[in-house]
This record gives sequence, structure tokens and C-alpha cells, in this order.
Amino acid sequence: MKLGLQLKLKQTLAPQLIQSLKMLQMPLLKLEQVLRHELSVNPLLEEEEVLEPELKDDDFSENTLDDSDPLMDPQMTKGDMDWEYYLGDDAQDYVFRRMKEKREEWQTNTPALEKTLYEHLTDQLALLKHTEEEFNIGEFIIGNIDESGYLSCEPEEIAEILKVEPEKVTEILQKIQLFDPPGVGARNLKESLLVQLREKGLENSLAWKIIDQFFHELDRKSPLQLSKALNVPVERINEAMNKIKSLSPHPASGKFVTAASTVIPDLVVDKIDGEYIVYHNDKSVPRLRINASYKALLKRNKKTPQDTKKYVREKLEQARWLLNAINQRRTTMINVMHAIIEKQYDFFEKGPDYLKPMIMEDIARKVDMNVATISRVSNGKYVQTPQGVYEIKYFFNSGLQRDDGEAMTKRRVKQQIEKLINEENKSKPYSDQEIHRKLNEEGIKIARRTVTKYREELKIQPARFRKMVPKENG
Repeated sequence: MKLGLQLKLKQTLAPQLIQSLKMLQMPLLKLEQVLRHELSVNPLLEEEEVLEPELKDDDFSENTLDDSDPLMDPQMTKGDMDWEYYLGDDAQDYVFRRMKEKREEWQTNTPALEKTLYEHLTDQLALLKHTEEEFNIGEFIIGNIDESGYLSCEPEEIAEILKVEPEKVTEILQKIQLFDPPGVGARNLKESLLVQLREKGLENSLAWKIIDQFFHELDRKSPLQLSKALNVPVERINEAMNKIKSLSPHPASGKFVTAASTVIPDLVVDKIDGEYIVYHNDKSVPRLRINASYKALLKRNKKTPQDTKKYVREKLEQARWLLNAINQRRTTMINVMHAIIEKQYDFFEKGPDYLKPMIMEDIARKVDMNVATISRVSNGKYVQTPQGVYEIKYFFNSGLQRDDGEAMTKRRVKQQIEKLINEENKSKPYSDQEIHRKLNEEGIKIARRTVTKYREELKIQPARFRKMVPKENG
């Protein structure tokens, strides 16, 4: 044994900061639900039509509830609740009765949402027999499956994050790939097609062999070439290809609601007198304040139990943190949006064709915030502009240079790829190599593998699956 000193640095986040970060991530609909829930469980919060000025720390010091405190301004003690009645000997009964009534009202008025893909898969996971560790692995895997049904990271990455064996992650992933919808949980199109064939009992079929052995060559091989390579008649190749075309390239797309199924812009950008103004679209969000009546009451009422005082103090702190988090969210989002307008001024003036390459680091430096904060503001939240409604992250694009030196966004390259495919001869669709060549002819220097990546992100099938054979006359 050996004695020694070891210095460790550990970063912890204050509860206030954690709450602020959570608020910043929430889209408007989720924020409204959370605030109405807080109204139901915190009796010190009440709803008002107009928000009062931001509360300062000095307003609620550690000795706020001390009996020696002076009385508040009488105007501030007027509230909807009769605190003198409730905070007597029956104070605890009131607190729980009020919480129960508010909670029942909130649950009654909260609309039921359709299932998301995450909820659908998690329900199936819960039906399996597993240990707590296996459930946590499965839940983490499901959390990384995108809206199309594809797993967005590798099992090795998940194993490293969760500090478990990669084999254990692979084992749980294979179980999830048996869930509905067929093909879910695959890491790429090839794996998804094979999973769907396995689910249909076609694991050793000709269609399986074609996908397994020739998936990356399907754009370049004709049915006759496949026939010779597999030593089977062309008719059987055509039958197998028809089975493959019946499979879904995006197993979950369009079958489930997203986390925010209704798009309500968090922010609105209007041009007034030649200047762009940003404001919150939060008319449906309850405006909260702290009912301060309790303060004078606790000064007068000596019978108020200490447990009740402690409970009120805790609820007061929670309410104050919540209001400050809401105010921080509003300020941060508006500052970020103003910076985006300044960087993307041509877009707001002329439209999407004038969107410039811009990354989150550009805005982070401009508003002196962390890139992670910009990401929280951008994801899942929308802004209404004179050009239409857009997700805030729409404005962030990596870019590339054309031969003529003009900067071009990734989104515009995708639009050009989509345009080429829409205008192609459907009996002879362009391969990724041909699209690559045409883009280069237009001065857009891009690698062929990047063309494939962008095409897949556009959810466009390979040329083999887009080919339409013209019907013979007669």
C-alpha cells in the first residue's frame, strides 16, 4: 500500500444553470406544457397577463421568510388567494389540496399526443426481459435513431459512452432491429434492406444475395450482368429486383409524429421602418409571477408551522429560478436571432437563394456564447420571417467554393443535385458518378462520395431504384 495525495478537478452545474439550459432547449409547445405543469405543483406561482420586471436576488434573500422582516408594500400583498385563511393550522392540507386541484385541471386541459418513433420503440423495449443495464443500453440506442429509422452512431461509440462491452450493445441492437417497423435501427440502407428481407423470411433468397453481394454495384450492373454473376436466369433476377423495390428505404419515415408535430414559431422577425425587429411568439405561454401575499401573512401569523415555512421557502426558490430561466431563455434567443439576421441579411432581404455559408462558431463568437448554447437555441425551434417559417438551424450551413470563387452553401449543392435528378431521363437515371461529373462541369467541385452522402440525406434512392422501364406498345 502507498499513501499519497491526488488532486482532482470536478465540474458541477448549479441547479439554476441546469434549469436554464433545459429551458433553452425546449420548443414553444414543450415550454408551455412545462410552465402549466409548474403552475399546478407550485402554489407560489400564479398567472398574470403582463410579466413583471425581472426579479433580483436581493428581493428574495436568505432571510426573506424571517419573522423580523418588515412588511411588504400593501399593494404587493393583494393576490387572488386568501393566504391568511390557508396558512393557518390547516396550511399543509391547503398546499396538497391546491396542488391536487391544479394538477387535475392541467391534466384535463392537456391534449393527448400521438406516439413518436421513440415512444413506439421504447414501449416495445419495455416488453422484453432484460436487466436494468440492458434497458439503459436499449433506451440509449433508441434515442439515437433518427426520424427515418436509422441509427445515427456506431455500437462502439455507444459502448464507449456507456462504459459497457461493445458486444453487449450489438446484442441489444439486434433485438431492436426486430421491432416494428421492419428495418428500424439499421446503420445504413444496405443493412436496413437486409433486416427487412430477414423479417419476411427471405434471408437466403436471391434478393438477399443481390443486396449482400452487389449492393454498391447495383447502379452499374444490368439484370443480364447480375444473371451471369449469380448464374441464374434473368427472369429470376427481375423477380428479385421487384422484391427489393418493394422494401422501404426509410423504414420509419411518415409513420410517426415528431416530438413537435405542430410547428409554432418561437420567434417572429418583422421589418418595421426598414429595420428588422425580433420578438417572441409566446401569446399561448402562461405569464408567471410570484404571489407575494404570503410574506406579510407569515409576519403576522405566529401559528404557521416551521415545516410550512420551509416548504414555502423551497417553493419560492424554485419559482424564482424558473422565472429567471424563462427570462434568460428569451434574452438568449433574441440575441442569437439578431446576430443571424446581421450575418444573413441578404437572405431576409432577397430569399433562400441568397443564404450564405455560416457555422455556429460564427454566431457564438459574435454573441460571446458557447457553441453548445447556439446549438440549443437552433435545434427544434422555428422563426417566422418575411421569407417564410424556418427552423433556426436552417441558417447554419457549411460551404464550398465554386471555380469562379463564389461561396456556395451545402444546401444549394443539395438543391442542384435534386434538380438534376428531377430532370433526368427516368429510363436512364443518373448514377452518382454522372451527377458528380455534371456538378464539376458547372464549376461545383465536390467528391463523388459526397454526392452519394448528399443524395442519401435528401432521401433519394440510388439510380437502380429510380429506373422506370417504359411499357411496350401493344
